Amino acid sequence: MKRNDKASRNARNGWLLSTPALLVLFVAATGPLVIVVLYSFLEKGDYSGVRWIFSGEAWFRILFERDIFDGTVSLADANLSIIWRSIKLSFMTTVITFVLGLPTAWFIATRSPASRAFWLFLITIPFWTNLLIRTFAIMEVLRNQGLLNTFLIHYGLIDTPLQILYTDTAVLIGMAYVYLPLMVLPLFAAIDRFDFKLIEAGYDLYASRMNILRHVILPIIKPGIVAGCILTFIPSLGAYVTPRILGGGKNMMIGNFIELQFGQGQNWPLGAALSTVLLVIVLGSLVLYTRISSRRAG
Repeated sequence: MKRNDKASRNARNGWLLSTPALLVLFVAATGPLVIVVLYSFLEKGDYSGVRWIFSGEAWFRILFERDIFDGTVSLADANLSIIWRSIKLSFMTTVITFVLGLPTAWFIATRSPASRAFWLFLITIPFWTNLLIRTFAIMEVLRNQGLLNTFLIHYGLIDTPLQILYTDTAVLIGMAYVYLPLMVLPLFAAIDRFDFKLIEAGYDLYASRMNILRHVILPIIKPGIVAGCILTFIPSLGAYVTPRILGGGKNMMIGNFIELQFGQGQNWPLGAALSTVLLVIVLGSLVLYTRISSRRAG
């Protein structure tokens, strides 16, 4: 009995000691989110900021728009196009990084421990460089007089430079390059724990390589796949620098659209509503990841 009282007292003291830090974390993490959600239900200010009058106009304008002359309502094609482009490019980025990251992670995990450390070191090198610098490096590769077009013209594969820069393709290539390490590392962690004797058992049971991949390898490394997809999809969905530079301001994603509302557009409620939509998508992805992980653990 005394031991239980002492344990409960120690636990209570521990919570009391950590209360100031928990309060700071709660206010710092939750406070800005509450402000953003609150702003999304207020009216737009005359020049900037908000007016403290409740309104759902910002949420309405995400999907719809009113004609300035007769007030007729129609779908906000521009907004929907930006949201769809963001989801599409983020999904394609996730798929491309998975296709490239799985064999890369498998190669690293099957190396000897000494060389494995070297290959992991190479994967982490991009994190040493600022994202802006890496994006400009890709820009030098994709521009009309860049390395890619110069190489293709030199070997006679094309006659005129390919217009890749300032297109969705350029944004997709840039994001795949930037976020590839975020896919490789979780996949490597999952493959590193994989028991390769299961592959031998599959071959002993006359399973083909494709069946082993589908029914043995992929189900076991599923947590790494899900983690890599989440770590890639979420930051690419809210990407700002890469679409801004490689898209040239014409091919905006939702991150650029939010910045535009808080900047030149001076429509803070709409920017806050778009930020909340982005937050909901991210939270939905995390909930999906948690459910898949818990189901796998069970």
